[in-house]
Amino acid sequence: MGIVAGLDSSPEFTRIVVCDADSGAVLKQGYAPHPVEGRPSDVDPQAWLLSLGEAAGGGLLEGVQAIGVSAQQNAVVPLDAQGNTVRPAMVGGDKRAQVAAADLVDALGGREAWAQAVGCVPQAAQPVTKLRWLNKTEPDAALRTAVLLQAHDWLVWQLLGRPVRRTTDRGGASGTGYWSAATGSYRSDLVELALGHQAMLPEVIGPAEAAGTTPEGLLISAGTGETMAAAFGLGIGLGDAVVSLGASGSVMAVHPEALVDNTGMITSLADATGMHLPVVTTLNAVRTLRGAVEMLGLSDLESLSDLAMKSTPGSHGLVLLPYLEGERTPNLPHTAGTLSGLRRESMKPEHLARAAFEGMLCGLADALDVLRGRGVEVRRVFLLGAAAELSAVQAAAPALFGAQVVVPQPADYAAIGAARQAAWALGVSQGTLDPRTPPMWQGPAAQVLEPGEELAVGQAVRQQFVSVREQMYPGAFR
Repeated sequence: MGIVAGLDSSPEFTRIVVCDADSGAVLKQGYAPHPVEGRPSDVDPQAWLLSLGEAAGGGLLEGVQAIGVSAQQNAVVPLDAQGNTVRPAMVGGDKRAQVAAADLVDALGGREAWAQAVGCVPQAAQPVTKLRWLNKTEPDAALRTAVLLQAHDWLVWQLLGRPVRRTTDRGGASGTGYWSAATGSYRSDLVELALGHQAMLPEVIGPAEAAGTTPEGLLISAGTGETMAAAFGLGIGLGDAVVSLGASGSVMAVHPEALVDNTGMITSLADATGMHLPVVTTLNAVRTLRGAVEMLGLSDLESLSDLAMKSTPGSHGLVLLPYLEGERTPNLPHTAGTLSGLRRESMKPEHLARAAFEGMLCGLADALDVLRGRGVEVRRVFLLGAAAELSAVQAAAPALFGAQVVVPQPADYAAIGAARQAAWALGVSQGTLDPRTPPMWQGPAAQVLEPGEELAVGQAVRQQFVSVREQMYPGAFR
């Protein structure tokens, strides 16, 4: 089929990969940082176009037949009736909007009402919450807002020359807080609840559909959010979960139907293939390890890992409940971390180091169990993030998760997923691919770790953690 490109516009940079459309092999790539200092809450979206142009320099896209766009989620680009930006795009985990999130939850009648309406409870970062913040703090800008786009919608629209038709995909729409993955439709009443009036929303097109073709004949696929693009780039399917180790953690899995969770612990997203991506978030992942590094006077995560490997599973009875920033899963927003099981023989640096790793991973296993408890099958766990390379993580994760663990080699899977989407749309347009079946690309190079004989030991460590959690916070998961 030739060559296709995938573009990932993350919060800090643009990465472009050019791939063989049949195999997915990466042939060349480009990169450019956004011309923006730090990670501000407001960004002129022209910055994304500038870095896109720089990343595509040197003839990178010569011969490319189709391009897919992935971009940071939760970025809202408010446009006026003429298609001009009303104000800079509101991006990132916007702490300004925390009060607005609480306002919205109350305005619709509580967490359960939101979960039933759109499969998620408003958080500060979500587009629907940012609209509420805009309405309350910049009413003039809110009043002039006539069209709402997300980052990948806006970039696709720009690449196509700003046509009258504006599009998005199920994946991107499912993160807005005003589109339901369960019903596949917008809740425009929730836009009005947040913004104070109706606004035009992009048309949601199918996973294999093209958003359009540029005057030069370059096909542009639907595009999607970074999370969905990364899942597609990894090639995950039913039975697979992805655990992302950032400062906070997230667990997502592929499921054939949308999950409505009245507790609000599950965010019901759609994926880039027509399936669903239920996501459970924890507030404390690698920040737990970094705290332990400082507490023990170490230099970095590698030295913490080396120290932890001198201990044994169960950390001599030490259990760390890693709720350092409060916690979302379970819902304990005002709590703190707990170190339990201190005895004279356990009061050694290596046991505390091990307890930090086990506490972090058991917290993520709790999140996995939220999905398992709703019938989500988990046979393999893909472990992402720099901390996934640490020996202490790899030694403990398979037995604590009770599943095979796959650690893919670092790559920009969001850009690769966007390129795979482009190949799909191209194949469908040429009549060589089925719109229900994406192209079969080679999977990522990865380490595969089995729980093996350690499974029983790991489950005993997990039970030790659960016992302490239940003692401290009885019924936290009910």
